[in-house]
Amino acid sequence: MLNVLGRSSNRRDFCDGLTRRRMLQVGALGAFGLSLPTLLRSEEKRAASGKSVILIWMHGGPSQLDTLDMKPLAPKEYRGPFAPVASTLPGADVCELLPEHAKVMDRCTVIRSLSHRNGDHWAAAHWMLTGRLGATGSNRPAQQPSMGAVASHLLGPTLPGALATVNVNDGGFGYHGGAWLGVNHNPFRYGESSYGNEAGRLPTGDHKSFSLVDGLSEQRLVNRVALQRQLDSLNRRVDGNRTFDALDDVEQRALDIVLSGRVRQAFDVSEEPEKLRAEYGPGWGEQALLARRLVEAGVRFVSLNTGYFDDHGNIERALRDKLPRHDKAVGVLIRDLADRGMLDDTLVVTAGEFGHTPRINANAGRDHWPQAQSVLLAGGGFRHGQVIGSTNDKAEYPTSRKFGVEDFCATVYHALGLKPDDEIRDLSNRPVHLLPGGSVPAELL
Repeated sequence: MLNVLGRSSNRRDFCDGLTRRRMLQVGALGAFGLSLPTLLRSEEKRAASGKSVILIWMHGGPSQLDTLDMKPLAPKEYRGPFAPVASTLPGADVCELLPEHAKVMDRCTVIRSLSHRNGDHWAAAHWMLTGRLGATGSNRPAQQPSMGAVASHLLGPTLPGALATVNVNDGGFGYHGGAWLGVNHNPFRYGESSYGNEAGRLPTGDHKSFSLVDGLSEQRLVNRVALQRQLDSLNRRVDGNRTFDALDDVEQRALDIVLSGRVRQAFDVSEEPEKLRAEYGPGWGEQALLARRLVEAGVRFVSLNTGYFDDHGNIERALRDKLPRHDKAVGVLIRDLADRGMLDDTLVVTAGEFGHTPRINANAGRDHWPQAQSVLLAGGGFRHGQVIGSTNDKAEYPTSRKFGVEDFCATVYHALGLKPDDEIRDLSNRPVHLLPGGSVPAELL
């Protein structure tokens, strides 16, 4: 099979022995069965809600003391190398490396008391991204669908003819996908990926992936889809999993995306004014700008990974490189969304799988510390301009308003109009709540 970058890859067999053949290329996008149309919800199941989420995932776990919960009065081996600076929200000082955050904090909420007790990267990331524990030790494949996949399943895109979920740079150890909901709820991937724990990993792509090339006219494209539907009927008769679910319902939407060009246009950030692109900056900043364009184009859930924050050694050098780029990606994005009147309908949230140790180690770094983490929220229809929760004088553990993983996921779902006790059906057709528990802090409502 050719991936969307045009490179050859090995053929992949499904667990029931079927091999999905390459039948149709649109630009360099793979066959409809496991690429574009399987990412799209059927029109009948789309919700009217126009709410979206942009999750900025700080893969590896950000240090709370070097970002949003600084302790300048703590001993040096705790407070770290950076100084706090005042922000537009009194009482919410931020790291000196986060000046763009400082400008928009009055539009944000900082929750300083997220706490759990799992220091395993895989298990904690799985928990934070799906709302349920799993993937510990050697058992690392995704066991539960991510919040983005659930949004795809229950809501679909916010506009007809759009992708439901997009994941930029992977991150999260591969737990942004559909798991038992099916590969049709995995995100469309953009950028490089180091992890592929979702079943039926999808290809990556950019705006060129949605182009008609190699002499494909619109009529030839439609004819190829008609032929593929005939061939697919045999596979569906013997398919024992959800690989082929809803293909008939979504193929027309896939054609709409390709032929309308709206999604392709969203991926082309070169259309933005040079001044704005310079404010976002390259790399993660440009990808945050892409996230905004994707939401405008109707994408429901965008996840963007801004690097690996597991700095066990020389954390000062590492953060001097990463935090300024992360700062632009988040701070300029929040301001841009607000300027465009999009922020109230778009939740921007930053988090990782856990925090890092308050005491700096012998290698001038910090180690895993799930007992305390700070998360940032903006938009999403919530009440902002506040700090929720607190930690002790060394940021070791919460001293007020403890906030759990299920509370975090419930808050993200609330921004989409979903509740923890909303139900989805598992492979046995049994009803399953979105979360085993959790609630939104009253201060946000």
